[in-house]
Amino acid sequence: MAQTAPTAAKTFFGHPRPLFTLFLTEMWERFSYYGMRVLLVLYMTQYLFEQAEAGKEVFGYAAIRGILTHFFGPMSHQALSSQIYGLYTGFVYFTPFFGGLIADRYIGQRRAVYVGGILMAIGHFLMAVESMFFPALLFLIFGNGFFKPNISTQVGGLYSENDPRRDGAYTLFYMGINLGAILSPLICGTLGQKVGWHWGFGAAGVGMVLSLVIYHFGGKNLPLSEHRQSIQEVESAAHKPLTKEEWGRTIALTFLCMVTIFFWGVYEQQGNTLQLWSDQSTDWNFFGFEIPSTWYQSFNPLVIVFVAPLLDRYWAWRARDNKAPSTVTKMALGSFIGAVALIVMYFAAQAVGSGKGSVLWLLGSTFLLTMAELYISPIGLSLVTKVSPTKIVSMMMGVWLLATFFGNIIAGHIGSYYEVISKQDFFLLLAVLSLVPAVLFLVTHRVLTKALGRNV
Repeated sequence: MAQTAPTAAKTFFGHPRPLFTLFLTEMWERFSYYGMRVLLVLYMTQYLFEQAEAGKEVFGYAAIRGILTHFFGPMSHQALSSQIYGLYTGFVYFTPFFGGLIADRYIGQRRAVYVGGILMAIGHFLMAVESMFFPALLFLIFGNGFFKPNISTQVGGLYSENDPRRDGAYTLFYMGINLGAILSPLICGTLGQKVGWHWGFGAAGVGMVLSLVIYHFGGKNLPLSEHRQSIQEVESAAHKPLTKEEWGRTIALTFLCMVTIFFWGVYEQQGNTLQLWSDQSTDWNFFGFEIPSTWYQSFNPLVIVFVAPLLDRYWAWRARDNKAPSTVTKMALGSFIGAVALIVMYFAAQAVGSGKGSVLWLLGSTFLLTMAELYISPIGLSLVTKVSPTKIVSMMMGVWLLATFFGNIIAGHIGSYYEVISKQDFFLLLAVLSLVPAVLFLVTHRVLTKALGRNV
């Protein structure tokens, strides 16, 4: 449950104007994150690890490779990059649990966003220095832990508890995320592949600085409750015990978050093995022009920007007739669609073999995977702020992101088999993994809906 927000006198597209400060802040932060992520696996496999093996200093490389080899055995550069990709993207979603907890109890959401943004800007610029690759990842991990849960929960703070615009606000906010994700492969990906890796990483750092500037100068439009609440008041509210009803909602919400782990293990292949498929098994030559393979990662957010508003209007229309599916049902449908998306890639692997195939296979699968995402991610973000007890709302946002941590760890481990088993078997394994949450959501639908309440 989010705190009651003061009524905004002015609106934009039916929503409080401060929503668009948060929209733009998140857009440029996501530009920086996805701009770095789009290059990450290609940078490791095609350049960094080869340089490290040739004797160039990459601080921490030998130790990290040694640890991973101890647990998983000898690995190719692709397998090693998949494991590191999974660990990095996983810990990006692990630290928000603690960043949310610190914000709830001690420093507040606004201070936490500043701390996180500064740490991430440092991390992005360090990525431009080869020897500092692994320290840069640490800055990005800790910075995201402060930034991510506390920017998301401020969206919920703009609306009263039962405001019907809340789900629509998170869908619009999600569009901001994806506008940044559209631009980043086109700019950072092109600079990285065509000009130099460090140019791509540097552009991601510029995006993070823009995010902080927008947040700072738009801060006067955000709710005043955060300014009026002292650290002592925040800590005092956090120490009050949860009621029985709050405990029920918290446990149900935690279970729901954890079930999505399986879906995220599939979804996060977009920046990992599906990017490798894009680079190695997809024909990007159009009329003599070779499109950079990293542009593939603009397709997912492009679909979201066009489809999300239509889906939001569709759900609003169904809600007016009291025919809208429950949140749990939506998430079950999303998981099922995700499985279908990987079945498409199964047939693609059969058709393409060891050559290069049509881009339509990859784009068709990604379109379905994006539809699956829209039935899970923005709905989950909204649910967390809607049903979480106020005093732990940032921490529960961290729990939601914690599920993505485990999903990314799974994604990295499964991705290490990309070159070990056949591509058909690999994509079939991913399809089965996405079916698991669909089944669990359907089986537990009645219990979860009763515990969460509030017509979710």
